[in-house]
Amino acid sequence: MKNQVYFRDNLPVLRTFPDAFVDLIYIDPPFNTGHTQKRTRIQAVSSPQGDRVGFQGKRYRTVRISQNGYQDQFDDYLAFLEPRLREAYRVLKPHGSLYFHNDYREVHYCKILLDEIFGRRSFINEIIWAYDYGARTR
Repeated sequence: MKNQVYFRDNLPVLRTFPDAFVDLIYIDPPFNTGHTQKRTRIQAVSSPQGDRVGFQGKRYRTVRISQNGYQDQFDDYLAFLEPRLREAYRVLKPHGSLYFHNDYREVHYCKILLDEIFGRRSFINEIIWAYDYGARTR
């Protein structure tokens, strides 16, 4: 299981691992925005009448492959996160690192929960996305 990436609800995955098993965990939970989140997978197919223009002016038609979504709203967001973070703590090696991605709506509450589970002394730093350099939200 070396060098594996798991892209799914982390709680059932984490529960399959032994204690102190992984070096790095990145958790990107729902943000509790109160909105329905939708993700559409597309494929670009070469077509002279395509709705997209690519390299050297070649045209592509957009084909929707699938669409998934979920209601991003929790009555008790921290109760949703806590078992996942406790499992992450259990499976993380003593020298391991946890990257936890969240946004301004809940991050302050999450920091307190993380301090409770991992200890305040475990906190190293935060990374704040700077949208001024190309990665602008809509």
